[in-house]
Amino acid sequence: PRRPDEVPNTEDEGPIVSDKAEWMALKPMNCPAHILIFKQGIKSYRDLPLRLYENGCCHRNEPHGALHGLMRVRQFTQDDAHIFCREDQIVDEVRAFCNLADRIYKDFGFTYSIKLALRPDKRFGTDEMWDQAENELRDAVAAAGLNTAEYGWEELPGEGAFYAPKLEWHLTDAIGRTWQVGTIQSDRVLPERLDASYIAEDGQRHRPVMLHRAIFGSYERFIGILVEHFAGKLPAWLAPVQAVVATIVSDADDYAEQVAAELRKAGLRVETDLRNEKINYKVREHSLAKVPNLLVVGKREADEGTVALRPLGEGAKQEVLTLAAAIERLRDEVLPPDLG
Repeated sequence: PRRPDEVPNTEDEGPIVSDKAEWMALKPMNCPAHILIFKQGIKSYRDLPLRLYENGCCHRNEPHGALHGLMRVRQFTQDDAHIFCREDQIVDEVRAFCNLADRIYKDFGFTYSIKLALRPDKRFGTDEMWDQAENELRDAVAAAGLNTAEYGWEELPGEGAFYAPKLEWHLTDAIGRTWQVGTIQSDRVLPERLDASYIAEDGQRHRPVMLHRAIFGSYERFIGILVEHFAGKLPAWLAPVQAVVATIVSDADDYAEQVAAELRKAGLRVETDLRNEKINYKVREHSLAKVPNLLVVGKREADEGTVALRPLGEGAKQEVLTLAAAIERLRDEVLPPDLG
């Protein structure tokens, strides 16, 4: 059996890892390691589909000129999963992934189109294997009802990976740019080359089909796309800091800490700003940082058990609320879409 270090580099794009790495190699992909996990022990057809997921850190020796912010980096983390399945399970597994991707992208506020990337000129595997793999992906998208003009369905000749055709999800951001993120690939090549097998109903060893799938592609790139899409103003449920409690006078410091503690207890990500600065300075600073909610407290608010709530955004009005009312409002605002 071939080891992961024997998986070939891509000739056109150059070596995957630096030529200066003489005694070790940084992991460029998660796929071979997942095959090694699959090969631990004997697998039966009853064990399939077997789904392995990893937030895997990978490295690619990208040319210096190709590096671009969070969009193209040399170290990145993939939301990487591999599904080992039988031939008769492929369509159902891909259809389930299509439905999952649809739900997640809509939760983030994106529209998208789906493309089928077909066999490239340089590839592994027979034409029969590629015919079958491409048709399975077509059938799965049709079963999910996504092979329509509404979803931008299109086939892209020559755009597949060297080992498998793939479905690609192209997101459209707020200003109309498209970004290719999610993908699922139907692969018969790597299981063959790395000798993965299972015992079928006939008692013989068979090759599983390996589905490579990712929703975000890499976390770094997807975060960059989100920042661009929302122009830094992330929805409250997604913002790293969902609220800041800022004081007008130092006499309100203890009350500000109490307000922050109650907000944290309600599940919000909160910071306090107790600096000896004018309140207008604090408001401007946190507005530029795109914090969704600013809770201003002074001596009066401390005495009355209230807060002055200032949502982010032009035209948003400050409103004085009891602490309990503010917590109830913010708790609903920061609830993730899948929990709403």
